[in-house]
Amino acid sequence: MGSNQSVSSFSNPVHPRVILVDDSSSVLQDLRLLLELPGDIEIIAEASNGQEAVRLADALAPDVVIMDLEMPILNGYAATCQIKSHLPATRVVILSVHAGLEEQEKAYAAGADYFVVKGSGYEALLNAILGKSAPPDSPKRSRKKVTGFE
Repeated sequence: MGSNQSVSSFSNPVHPRVILVDDSSSVLQDLRLLLELPGDIEIIAEASNGQEAVRLADALAPDVVIMDLEMPILNGYAATCQIKSHLPATRVVILSVHAGLEEQEKAYAAGADYFVVKGSGYEALLNAILGKSAPPDSPKRSRKKVTGFE
């Protein structure tokens, strides 16, 4: 039990329930394999656009949503805003190729809890999913954290 302290706020403290959202099927497949392999994370659904992500989040009330920014129908910013307005306790982790300050600020304004740059590595994404502190060299946020930046 003591080793799972960091996820104790989730509905299932042993396996956080996660929805993956990306318009690339290969990214979704890779994320599922990467996150489910250790057995600590339960992927409960996948979405290929923001509108589908909002619908799934409302229906399933996940602990975490891993969200891409650029998607058809409804982008990640708008989907994040809608999910956080309905499910404020759900952690939204932005996972994007865009590492610019403008994208970060826009994501945080939409309600994102973490921002991870694609390619930052497993540990950066896992820390965001589990709500662990960002590295000390991350840009400062009032209550938000950024992961994977140099």
